Amino acid sequence: MTSTFKQFIESIAGEKAPGPATTFSVSHIFYALELMAERPIGRNKLAEKLSVGEGAIRTITNHLKDADLIVTSKTGCTLTAKGLSIWKKFEKFFPTRVEIGKTELTTAEHNYAFLVKNSGHKVKSGIEQRDAAIVAGAQRAVVIVSKGGHLIIESVSNSIEKEFPKAANQILKVIQPEDNDVIIIAGADILQKAKHAAFAASWALLDGDKEK
Repeated sequence: MTSTFKQFIESIAGEKAPGPATTFSVSHIFYALELMAERPIGRNKLAEKLSVGEGAIRTITNHLKDADLIVTSKTGCTLTAKGLSIWKKFEKFFPTRVEIGKTELTTAEHNYAFLVKNSGHKVKSGIEQRDAAIVAGAQRAVVIVSKGGHLIIESVSNSIEKEFPKAANQILKVIQPEDNDVIIIAGADILQKAKHAAFAASWALLDGDKEK
């Protein structure tokens, strides 16, 4: 169940009494795992990449170790078999993650896109996902559903490729959605904010439906 996976990840990011309150979010867990999936990485480099302090990165790695997702050694932090399995689940949900240039639809200085698989039916107005992105630091966010061969933004356009052809071409050049997939693009003044916001909006779509 997606809900079980979501609860597990959120429990890792949650507070662990009697320790201090956490200063990071689920998106930090996601991006930490993404970096470790590429190669072992030291704490200092991880802190730099995630833009968090020494204390926060120590807490993040401790939580990941307690969950048996990583091991630490002189070479850095490395995913365990369980950690790799968790990362593969993330990649199944969010197989494409990429920076997008400015367009009519993506006007912020930095724009980052997530492809969320088979989740178009969960998008109602898109407000919930946009709100999640704004809370996470986005200046704006766009929620696009691939439906019936068209890219749709609820209450804005039933065919982006007809009404915003340049934007559609730029998006489709780097993301190839299938029917019922969702493209979420978050824009912010710095790339790190855009990435965290795009994740937050995408994470909001994993609402407990059974994996398909």
